[in-house]
Amino acid sequence: MKTLAAVLIALPQLAWAQDYADADSGVLRWLDKLTGETADIELTLGQEAESGRLTIRLDACRYPADNPASDAEAHLTITEQGIEKPVFDGWMIASSPALSALEHPRYDVWVLRCVTPELPPAEAPAEAPAEDPATSEGDGQ
Repeated sequence: MKTLAAVLIALPQLAWAQDYADADSGVLRWLDKLTGETADIELTLGQEAESGRLTIRLDACRYPADNPASDAEAHLTITEQGIEKPVFDGWMIASSPALSALEHPRYDVWVLRCVTPELPPAEAPAEAPAEDPATSEGDGQ
């Protein structure tokens, strides 16, 4: 009976398991709730950006390997001027920013996406035949 219970508990976790790929950079959005100022910030791994009184560092960014355009996850370390301990140090999920959010009275930061490798270009369509000048618009009708 205990084995059956363990299998039933593990099944949803196995169904949700997904392979992730690591990205070299990510895109975040920053908001100053007092002034309404916003900025999109692209950071490479380990890079820091200052926005308002915050310093934001991207530690990791990953995305579902089978669907690069879908949900991104980023690990951020956010510090505030004058405060020694980080005000945020953890993972944020693009589709659920409130799940693990920066709790700050003035600023908000959330993940938009990871910068993923370019997808191969779509196959170019066959060239259309050149128009006959006698039948193009306005001439030779």
